[in-house]
Amino acid sequence: MPTQTLGVTFRYSRTIGRGDQSGTGFSYPVAMARGEEDLMYVLSRSYETRPDSMRVTICTTGEEYIGEFGKGAPGRNETPYPDAMVWPTSIALDQDGQVYVADDWLHRITIYDGDGGLMGNWGVSGSGDGELNGPSGLAFDGDNNLLLVDSGNNRIQKFTKDGKFLAQWGQAGSADGEFNLPWGIDIDSKGDVYVADWRNDRIQKFTPDGQFLKKFGTSGNGDGELNRPTGVAVDDGGIVYVTDYGNDRLQVFDGDGRFLTTMLGEATMSKWGQTKLDANPDMWSERGVAHGLDREKLFWGPIAVEVDDDGQIFVVESSRNRIQVYSKQDPFFLGKYDGGRL
Repeated sequence: MPTQTLGVTFRYSRTIGRGDQSGTGFSYPVAMARGEEDLMYVLSRSYETRPDSMRVTICTTGEEYIGEFGKGAPGRNETPYPDAMVWPTSIALDQDGQVYVADDWLHRITIYDGDGGLMGNWGVSGSGDGELNGPSGLAFDGDNNLLLVDSGNNRIQKFTKDGKFLAQWGQAGSADGEFNLPWGIDIDSKGDVYVADWRNDRIQKFTPDGQFLKKFGTSGNGDGELNRPTGVAVDDGGIVYVTDYGNDRLQVFDGDGRFLTTMLGEATMSKWGQTKLDANPDMWSERGVAHGLDREKLFWGPIAVEVDDDGQIFVVESSRNRIQVYSKQDPFFLGKYDGGRL
């Protein structure tokens, strides 16, 4: 009997975070990046009325709080310090562990060391080579060059880590290789580039130099259909994860764009949430009489997804101020081992 795989499966692991304006919580998180060992960096966009809550939180995958850095500007047109944030959109780490944050309003990239020390920034508003209009997704390739989603210009730009322009591709439209307000980006182990084409409700795949390879996804809420996809990630096995923002779910595809499964959310109380409630018994009482708490487990505003080398999938939920973590399970096989796990 030939050996057959029964497909990839996923198991819910835990939830990280809760809503808070500083410290052990997030405020409308929009992106995260995995660092060395168990470190993670979470970008809180917050709200214009609470610029003091815009920040990057450093914590571990086990929910140990380490610190935070970055500052929100007091107003859109007030940036009195070089690391001011107005509309932060994405975060990525280069091969040296330096942290890059994109800002949609300021049209720039700000760079920090791994501890949050400011190293500088670059970027100028415009539509020419190397100029930016609402940068969003960030990803570093194998040569430590930065691929950036230049959302307002409907293109992908490539820079050195120091901000020197190298290349660009894409234009506004809905044909192959064209974009309509793209958002998320990731790079697979072969160097191929995946882009969440937000308003076109699809994922596009390109070669490392920007040649169109394929697309998948159409508008809708059925299996494999998308409603404003925001984040995309690819694991070492070529499995593609997409945050289907408008449908409040995570969809999973194989490397050819075939639909595999959907996750709707299975969140439980995080460690930080438990600590907060234990310190405020009245909150436990209020939860005891609240209606509809069963909905808490579901995704609401899943905006970004990240995968790591350990097979963990991190789904960032902006509206619930948290990250749900899942693990990919080994596939089952039928045949020689009679259904055993290899």
